[in-house]
Amino acid sequence: MNMNIDPITLEVLTQALISTVREMRATVCRTASSVAIYDAKDFSCGLFDPAARVIAQSEDIGSHVVPMPWSVRSTMEKLGASIVPGDVIILNDPYSGGTHLNDVTIVYPVFRDGRLVFFPAVRAHWSDVGGMVPGSMSGKATEIYQEGVRIPPMKIIEGGRTNEAVLELLLANMRVPEERLGDFNASLAACRVAERRIHEICDRYGVDTLLRASQMDIDRAEKRMRQCIAALPDGVYYYEDYLETFMNDTFEPLLLPLKLTVSGDRMIADFTGASPQVPFPVNSTAAVSSAGVFIAMKSIFDPDAPLNQGSFIPIEIITPEASIVNVKRPAPAGSHGEIRKRVIAAMVGALAQAAPDKVAGDTCRTSFHNLFGGFDTRSGKEWVHYEWSSGGNGGFAENDGPSAMAPIDWGDLVTVQSTEVIESRMPLLVEKSSLATDSGGAGCMRGGLSLARTIRVLAPEASYSLLSDGAIVPAFGVLGGRSGLTVGAWMEKNGKIESFATPGKVAGSMVRQGEKIHIRSAGGGGYGDPAERDIDRVVEDFREGMISRAAAQNVYGVMIDPEGRVDTQATKSRREALQQAVSHFRTVQCADSYERGAISKRRVCRMNPRDAQQRGMAEEDLVELDSRRGAPVRAWLRLDSDVEPGTLPMDSHGLAMLQIQVGDAIEVRELPGPNANIPASSLTTRPRASLVVHDGAGRGHINAAP
Repeated sequence: MNMNIDPITLEVLTQALISTVREMRATVCRTASSVAIYDAKDFSCGLFDPAARVIAQSEDIGSHVVPMPWSVRSTMEKLGASIVPGDVIILNDPYSGGTHLNDVTIVYPVFRDGRLVFFPAVRAHWSDVGGMVPGSMSGKATEIYQEGVRIPPMKIIEGGRTNEAVLELLLANMRVPEERLGDFNASLAACRVAERRIHEICDRYGVDTLLRASQMDIDRAEKRMRQCIAALPDGVYYYEDYLETFMNDTFEPLLLPLKLTVSGDRMIADFTGASPQVPFPVNSTAAVSSAGVFIAMKSIFDPDAPLNQGSFIPIEIITPEASIVNVKRPAPAGSHGEIRKRVIAAMVGALAQAAPDKVAGDTCRTSFHNLFGGFDTRSGKEWVHYEWSSGGNGGFAENDGPSAMAPIDWGDLVTVQSTEVIESRMPLLVEKSSLATDSGGAGCMRGGLSLARTIRVLAPEASYSLLSDGAIVPAFGVLGGRSGLTVGAWMEKNGKIESFATPGKVAGSMVRQGEKIHIRSAGGGGYGDPAERDIDRVVEDFREGMISRAAAQNVYGVMIDPEGRVDTQATKSRREALQQAVSHFRTVQCADSYERGAISKRRVCRMNPRDAQQRGMAEEDLVELDSRRGAPVRAWLRLDSDVEPGTLPMDSHGLAMLQIQVGDAIEVRELPGPNANIPASSLTTRPRASLVVHDGAGRGHINAAP
């Protein structure tokens, strides 16, 4: 099949397949039953070949489509020899190439002249698939069985006949089964539309011509990505980030290190050293972790061309088995959005060293899964609402980061769910939706703001769960930009606001009628020095409520009088004073800057107690170390009188990430803890998990939460 296809025919066939996927999307939107699918568009469609390669997609969610080849591959490995026309496969098993259990995938074989040629596939978020809490995603699941029904690749339709017994068994273990059945039928209808369109294309151009065009598309996508990689400086680049977990109600950060090797037109992303998997929902699969690498590369270097498997061929991914980036049974795998965003962040941190002009500040850290649900005794029905208030994106060279906007891994997903739809379908009242003031990371280009929402429960009672990350470690800025605000969630009872015991992780908390949940997504990281931000932009942000007067003065150094006018001379003096007040330390060499915890290790910053006292810092504070040459490095403070005042010990790994040498100066900034910028002045703290991390000698260090 070495036929030549002229460029016009090639483009016609390429767009015909993409148009087929778009029609699949329209079918799902018009026929699905769940609000999360038909209104909020939490689903994706794609076309795949028998070799499990993605051939075409459209405005779909990258976090769905990019891992789907693993699902198709698992399907072929298990069922390939037995697949015949009329078969339809269903699966959601993370261990078989899925994302998390809520993402149920329909894989539909299409045959032409007796030959298997394509797999149209739909991956849709079913609002509930069983498990320990309504919505299935618990912030405290300890094994995958608590997250819902696992569906390995199986034939839900065989030879054109639906396996009614299997379908009934699945739906019997899911809340609101009538919605789940509607969502299943919507996915099936979309695949049947794709089957018709594929046959129409083959009728006109021939199946061999279509398959040849698909291969040519893959070849040219591979060529483009190889050119992008070849333009980077050869070298080894490092970065590290953390996932947040609470083991036995004790906070433990889990290390996610990346070694990124660029050699010619190839790249290796190596996550060796990642924390072992844990019985807590922070793990995900190799498919999801690899997708984070691919999404970062495609979005940064080749965003305009259509996506297919060719873009990923020059990139090798190493994910250690039984780690947080390659989970194995029976550990929970619900935290796919959080792992994926940490992988993207690590890629941005590493690429900031190789191509600083191409990167932006970190995005909003988490998919921020908020789950409401229960049984409404007034209507006699079950209900489940899945809320994912979008956060801020990172600032970049040309402009501020978008606020409350889908990040690069979310595609066409609706970012602010419709109040009217929520209130008409659920016993909930959305009392407030607004951008959170001061939530975007400061910078020459500011990070995007987060979304703050207040939801009142109208049913007699409801369950609330939260699976998120970034409640303690915020989104970082780049090139001197500041971090965004952390994720937050609180319950309001009788006018008093209560924090949850484990920030960012909630499992089935009971909410009574009239009580409220306040949620706030994370802000994006800033880009560049805030003191260099255009004064007019600062004033506009202040007038629009994006930043407070205090932030304008104390972060950006812009003095605004009560009438909203800028005091030019005072602003000049204030900016000079802020520059002089920057806390710099001289780096000195040390052998190791890590400290072993109960499960993982994390970076520590050893500082003379006198230096810490002068800066208002304390033991176990979270700080970021910044050379302003890329992304900062995060560490937990250790007071050590053996450290010479004015110096900061740093290992060779840390020096490499910050692109500095021994003796160079770095800036140390304290980061806010959980419950920063609470939504009201009266905060009642429930008995909470201690933010303790054990060092290698078995000692515990406590950071009292505010």
